[in-house]
Formats: sequence, structure tokens, C-alpha cells
Amino acid sequence: MLTIATSILAIALVVIYLVLRRTPHLTEKDAVVIAEFSNSTGDPIFDEALRQGLAVQLEQSPFLQIVSDERVHHVLQLMGKAPNEQFAAAAAREVCQRIGATALLEGSIASLGQQYVLGLRATHCDTGDLLVVEQATARSKEQVLDVLSHMASRFRHRVGESLTTSQMHDKPLEEATTSSLDALRAYSLGVRAVLSGSFVMGATFFRRAIELDPKFALAHAHVALVYANSGQSGPAFESARQAYELRDRVSDREKFFISVIFDRIVTGNLERAQQTCLLWARTYPRDALPHSLSSGGILQGVGDFEGSIEEAETAIAMDPDLGPAYVNMAYSYFALGRASEAEKIIRRASERGFNPPEMLFLRYSIAFHRNNSDDMNRVVALSQGKPWAEDWISQAQALTAAAAGQLQLARRLSQRAVDLALRAGQPDRAAGYEASFAVYQALFGYPREAIGRASAALKLSRGRDIEYAAGLALGTAGDLSQAEELSRVLQFRFPEDTVVNRFYLPVLRAVIAMKNRAPQTAIDLLQPALSGEMALVGDGSAILGNVHSPYVRGEAFLSAGHASEALSEFQKLLDHPGLRFNDPLGSLAPLQIGRAYALIGDRIKTRSAYEAFFSRWASADPDVPILISAKAEYHALQ
Repeated sequence: MLTIATSILAIALVVIYLVLRRTPHLTEKDAVVIAEFSNSTGDPIFDEALRQGLAVQLEQSPFLQIVSDERVHHVLQLMGKAPNEQFAAAAAREVCQRIGATALLEGSIASLGQQYVLGLRATHCDTGDLLVVEQATARSKEQVLDVLSHMASRFRHRVGESLTTSQMHDKPLEEATTSSLDALRAYSLGVRAVLSGSFVMGATFFRRAIELDPKFALAHAHVALVYANSGQSGPAFESARQAYELRDRVSDREKFFISVIFDRIVTGNLERAQQTCLLWARTYPRDALPHSLSSGGILQGVGDFEGSIEEAETAIAMDPDLGPAYVNMAYSYFALGRASEAEKIIRRASERGFNPPEMLFLRYSIAFHRNNSDDMNRVVALSQGKPWAEDWISQAQALTAAAAGQLQLARRLSQRAVDLALRAGQPDRAAGYEASFAVYQALFGYPREAIGRASAALKLSRGRDIEYAAGLALGTAGDLSQAEELSRVLQFRFPEDTVVNRFYLPVLRAVIAMKNRAPQTAIDLLQPALSGEMALVGDGSAILGNVHSPYVRGEAFLSAGHASEALSEFQKLLDHPGLRFNDPLGSLAPLQIGRAYALIGDRIKTRSAYEAFFSRWASADPDVPILISAKAEYHALQ
């Protein structure tokens, strides 16, 4: 009897042990911070590369919430740590505690003869209690990444992830990134450089990773992002295309990322990009990135600013240190005409240490719409010497001068922006400044100058937004053959592009129709632009908003004799200041409204509208052709 009782007790103890052993150490609400690997091999190739590889491997998990590199970097800055300082265990534990994460995951690698011993150790951030320990041996350096992959898979299961998801999303590290440790280390150094604000250095490291492994899809994708964020649309296009062609060599999560980048940069298909973001968010419900990406050019590009704000809020709730989400939310509030709320977001971002050039430009735009020259000057001072800020703000100053009819000053400021961009090695940004300023030269009555600057822009870059802005300038200036050619090129190069098909092509073709004295044709051509017309389109230096669509439609209605319809279109420009930023069309709208009232025969409102235009242009250069015409029209009313 005693033997039977002892056996039953032993079995019960085993069952209890097994149950306890299977008890999940983490839940879906717990976040994990990954520290740098402790490398005692003396071989620097393992520095950073193994942590980066482990992060990519664990980020495949829909269950685990891995604290992003962006958030880690931000907290380290608050702790006074140097950007190039190793993220060792002591600093990692403090980061873990500061952000309220649950677990700290430390890695180690040591040499044992020709072999390498790898270890993983997960502890509770606050208590230091041991959660999981993993150890394995790689027979050679070439096997290290493969062994790390198997260790990461075991770790995921042991901390509580279901076998179903761990098997469904578990691509080996060599397939998800690269089989080259050297390439992985270069990629990791690129990530660190970008986080530190050095985009040029980041691109250098990413390109080095690609040299070591031309099929390193993630490196191609990050090169594309660096180029896109710095306004270099041509190189961004090519890198994004290469990443997409190699998308089978990444994890499921990174495949979503590459697909979204491809549609944003290459095809321009915003509807498909949004569907990818939705699927990504459902598959990885703790990932903030799809919400952040969706909140930017995807939803803003179709005019869904409320949706953009909601997605940005979701992203920030998941990761309070995700800088682009703050930028997107602030711009969407401003686009909705809610400048005070945009300012609150700018302050929230600044309090967390985020002050990118986009926020400076937005601060300048808010000050412009409040007619606050002191605040505008403060932004100008803050931009001095800052890459991608000083040139952008100089162009903003140029448009402010143009909006007041001060074309001589505007020309000098715009040329300064071009020169700054070129000196910084940014020809695409320089081209954007050339092309966008050419549009206003054409509108104000300087067709030869407009054609010259548009042609100069096209010699620097053939990016999508630059071709559109140049085409708009050329068409407005009367060079219809070049404008028509650019229209054909855009249609051929971007057959799926939402912005091209909904806005750019209709506007270009309508401008050409107007020059051919076919206003009704122009009105018909602009029909597609009515869907989500008040959208935020264009990237970086060539940003024109979408206010040219109602402006050209208003001109067409005027030419066709439909004054009431024209009034409605021009009023859109005044009703949506957040979409035109400091676009000089805002100053031309009252003039066009005056012309519409003149057509109706309302002399009082006509004079009032003309006087509103003259008030805005009180300090204008006296020889601007459109001002001379406006004065002649006004005197004819007397």
C-alpha cells in the first residue's frame, strides 16, 4: 500500500511540476526590453549584430511586445547616455523600469575553442526574478545565427506564446535578415545612426550591408526610408522596388512593412497601402508601426484627417516615443483648421525631445496664418544650421514673400533654399523648391522665368511631385507641349498612384484645356478630384497641398460664365488654411472672388474683394503683372 501511495504522490508531483513549468511567464500585455549581448569572444563582429538579429526574430511574434529601438534610444537620451554607448544590462534595466516594461532579455556569447556558447536570460525588470534561461552551442561562427534563431523560438514558447502562432510566424533569422554577420552588423550600425539623427551615416551603413549581401531586403527597405525622408525620391523609388522584389526573404511583419513602403514610394496606391496596414495591425495587434504609417501620407493623402488623428493616437498609446505619429497628428489637426490642437501636439512632442524639421515648418505655417511675424522669425532662427530645416524654412519664407507680392525678395529666398539643398547634396529637394516656386512665377505673370525654373528642376530630378509641379508651372506659363509630355509620363510611370490619378493628372489636363480655351472640358476633367479633394498631397520640398484643384476649377467656371460656382471654389481656399500652408494662392483667392462678383454684377462685393487683395499686397512690388492687371480691373469699376 505504501508503495502505491508513494507512486501516486510521485506522479502528482510530476504533474504539478509540469503544470507549473508550462505556466506562462509573460502575458500579451507585458513588454520586453532587449539588452546588448555580452560579447567575451573578442570578435567585434558580434557587437550589436546579435541584438539586432534577436530583435528581428522576436518581433515576428504577434504575442510578444518588444520595446522599439526608437523608444529605447529616446529613454537613453533622457538618461544622458551617449548615442554610441553600448546598451549593456545595467542601462537596459533602468530603461526597462523607466518605461514600465516587464522583462529584460540579456544575451551573451563566449568562445569555447572553435565553438561559440550563446545564452539568453530573461529577468523581471523590477524584482530581478529569473524568468527564462536558454543556452546553446554553435559549432562555428557560420552557425551562430542559426543557433540564435532556434533559441529565440524556444524562448517564445517558454514565455507563453502558443505553439500555433510561434510556428506560423517563425522564419529563420538567416532568411528573415541575412546570413552574413558582417552585413547584419552594418545594418545594426545604420539603425543606430538614423536614430541618432545621422541619416547620411545611416544610409552609408545600410549600403554597406547591401554590398555584403545584395539580397538583404531589410537593408534595401531602410535605405528607401532614409532617401524618402530626406526628399530623395529617385533613389528611394529604386531601393523600395528592390526591397519589394526581395520581400520573400523577410519575416511576415517585415513583409507588411516593405509592402507599405513599396506602395507609398513606388506605386502610390494608397488604398492598397491602407489595406496592408489594417491587415498588419490585425496580425500584430501590439505593433504601433502600422498605425503610425497609416496616419501619415496614406490617410492624409485621401483627406481622412479624422482617421489620421485616430491612428496616430493609437500608435502613441502603444509607443509614446514614436516621433512620426506626433508629426502626423499635428499636421492633421492643422489641416482641419484646428491650429491650437496642432500646437498642443507640437508641445507634447517637444517635451519628449522630438523637434524634427517637419514640426518647425508646421510652427512657421501656424504663425503665418496668425500673421505673427515674431513667431515666424523665431522659427527662422531655430532653423539656422539644421540639415533639412534651414533650406525648407528659407523656401517657406520665399512663399510668404510671394504671398505678399514681394517677388524680388521671394526669388532670392527661394534661390537660397535651392543653394542650401544642393550644398547638402540634396538635388531632389533643390528641384522641389525650383519647381514649386516656378508655379507661382507663372501665376503672377512671369512665364519665361517659370519655364526656366521648371526646366532647371527637371534637370535635377524626375521625382513624381517634381514632375507634377514642373508640369503645372509649364502649363500655366503656356508651354503646353512640355506640360502634355509630363502628363503622359506621370500616367505611364504611376498607373496605380492614387494622388496622380485623383489629383495630379486632372489638374494638369485641366490647365492645358484652359490654355486651349476649353473651360467646360477643364471642369469635366477635374471631376475625379472632387473625391476627397481637400487632401494633403505632395512630399517634402515640392509640397503644394491640393489647393490647385479648386483654384483651377474656379478659373474654369469663371471662364465658362458660371460665377456662383466659381465663388464656391475660390472660397474653399479661404476656408481651408491648413491645407494651403502659406501657398500664395491664398492671396490670389480674393482677387478671383472679386472677378466672380464682377461677373454677377454685385459692385459692392466686387470692390470689397479687390480691396482685400490689395490689402494683402500692400507691400508688393509695383511691377508684378497680375497686380497691374488687378488695378486696371478695379479702376474700371469706378
